[in-house]
Amino acid sequence: MSIERFPPNSRYNGVATAEMAGPDGEKIVYLRRRFVPDPSTLVPVGEVQVQGGDRLDRLAATNLGDPIQYWRIADGNGAQVPSELERPGDSLRLTLPASLGGGFPNRGNGA
Repeated sequence: MSIERFPPNSRYNGVATAEMAGPDGEKIVYLRRRFVPDPSTLVPVGEVQVQGGDRLDRLAATNLGDPIQYWRIADGNGAQVPSELERPGDSLRLTLPASLGGGFPNRGNGA
């Protein structure tokens, strides 16, 4: 059994795997824990203000070009519960890991 590679836009891309033996000796491959980065280590590339009805996947689609990247917004704002970032009026940081550098183009509402 193996774990398929995660796509580049997945929060699990690049997370290491480990193995253990099951009760019958069968090799079990599992994903190691993903540690959420300290937001201060991320490179700010923009900011967006939450409007009524906004969801993180929609904000990611509009501002980062990919709804699956919603987890980058959560990471950049230190959220353990992403839905807490959907309060109208809140200002959210848009960030990238320092290793990526660069930034995303401005794709809309305030970034």
